[in-house]
Amino acid sequence: MTAQAADLVVTGSYLLTLDDQDTIIEDGGIAVAGDHILEIGAGRELLEKYSGAAAIREEHGLIMPGLINTHTHAAMACFRGLADDLPLMQWLQDYIFPVETHLTGEIVYHSTLLSLCEMIKSGTTSFCDMYLFAADVARAVEQSGMRAWIGEVLYNFPSPNYGELANGFVYTEELLGKYSGHPLVTITVDPHSLYTCSPGLLQRLGTLAEQENALYVIHLAENQDEVDTCQGRYHCSPVQHLESLGLLNERVVAAHCVMITDDEIRLLAERGVKVAHCQESNMKLASGTAPVVKMLEAGIVVGIGTDGSASNNDVDMFGEMNTVAKIHKVVRMDPTAMDARTTLRAATRSGADVLAAGRQVGSLEPGKKADLIVLDLNQPHLTPLYNPVSHLVYAARGSDVIHSVINGRVVMKNRQLTTLDEPAILAAMHGISEHIREQIKK
Repeated sequence: MTAQAADLVVTGSYLLTLDDQDTIIEDGGIAVAGDHILEIGAGRELLEKYSGAAAIREEHGLIMPGLINTHTHAAMACFRGLADDLPLMQWLQDYIFPVETHLTGEIVYHSTLLSLCEMIKSGTTSFCDMYLFAADVARAVEQSGMRAWIGEVLYNFPSPNYGELANGFVYTEELLGKYSGHPLVTITVDPHSLYTCSPGLLQRLGTLAEQENALYVIHLAENQDEVDTCQGRYHCSPVQHLESLGLLNERVVAAHCVMITDDEIRLLAERGVKVAHCQESNMKLASGTAPVVKMLEAGIVVGIGTDGSASNNDVDMFGEMNTVAKIHKVVRMDPTAMDARTTLRAATRSGADVLAAGRQVGSLEPGKKADLIVLDLNQPHLTPLYNPVSHLVYAARGSDVIHSVINGRVVMKNRQLTTLDEPAILAAMHGISEHIREQIKK
């Protein structure tokens, strides 16, 4: 029987699989066939075995799974730096919501492309996006070759995209139909938050998510103002409110979860709720720090997200990992808290589990999808190297990523994007920023 041919072989000085055994292969390699991983092993042996395959050979390369950003708003790159140094509710209500009324599908499309450039060039291969004009977000994603979970935000006031709420359900259902079975785009059901969605809307979307077996993505317990609002309206906390509505379950991806109690942590764990932790955004908006170590101890699956570039102000997951690992040490006053291995897995394997995709991505193992990145270790800030995992969390930068493969396709080689026209995207964004500037002045 003839062995299956490989289309691509990638070799480097280290291969980090992030499998159950945390296997690290020195002078390792990975063979890719179509969209999946065919074999991992010694780099030289794979090159010989699959001599007819295209090859990426990096003497000083570190090969690892692509990073998974579990919560962002990609198109908000067009608002980067627009309204900094403000509390969350003032930032949203006085600046972001008003300027969003001027959005169009084309602005969202081009702004998403900008974020995709940034994500690919900093090592992200998959992301979960909730925003407006989701069809245009998906259009950009298809062009880029990235893997994405995408949802249209719904709330109890007219949307700049679909107008009245009834149209939002039609829009979401059309997206679910269009992308059913798509290899890279998965549609989610996205109530914005408890403070912008009525109980009836939250429940109706919960029913839709159940019917479609879709993820239910929501901002939850992000700051004290949200908790106070929920207490004032419903006489309970945000977590308790969702529980009272029967909405806490394994489909829920709860972004932030900063203001939650120990009892609520246990409840989220019991219900199988997943959490997207966005530390840098929470710091910048002074929302607080989510009790992530307690969540992990309770058995909650926690992934890492950047949030949008309007509140971070980037989508660099290497920077986010560095912050996540350090902040929890300070919060706990314990240097062993949120160690490098835990943090790296939160940005890869656990991120995949948050998005119900752990069988497809998150680690480099035969049969899984070929989503991988290669970093250049031949850098002053990465020398010497004693512990690759530690370096990835505490020393590496997004700019160290030199190659990216998603679903078996090379989307960046030698830091040059192969699916996107970066100069054209930057030029388009200059025009869009001028348009936004003019709208703000009116």
